[in-house]
Amino acid sequence: MSVQLCAEVQQFYARHMQYLDDGAAEEWARTFTEDGSFHPPSLPEPVRGREALAEGARKAAAGLAEAGEVHRHLLSMVAVAPGDDGTLRVRSYAQIVATPRGGRPRLHLMCVCEDVLVREGGELLVRERRVTRDDRP
Repeated sequence: MSVQLCAEVQQFYARHMQYLDDGAAEEWARTFTEDGSFHPPSLPEPVRGREALAEGARKAAAGLAEAGEVHRHLLSMVAVAPGDDGTLRVRSYAQIVATPRGGRPRLHLMCVCEDVLVREGGELLVRERRVTRDDRP
């Protein structure tokens, strides 16, 4: 795997998570394929499709704004494995730091993200994401 590809993956995730943390729901949803899926541990079924993904991100941003809290998603230990089919399988650790307005930051969640990235129109996109939490079996 090339240094260029590693840097591209890192930049993709930086942009992707900053969209989410900034409440840019539509932009964040566009970093998924049109039929992309996101399976968070809090839902019994994955969220599928950009519109549903954007709606979920809008609701999350509104809830955080109402609570007066900022969340930052920090990805680390990003391991990329190219698939024979051209996909990239990416496994990373996600720390979610929550900071109440005027308060002290705290570690909210520690998770593992497992993504399948594909290239469409020359850009990397998430086709599938599965998140597991360290505090749940």
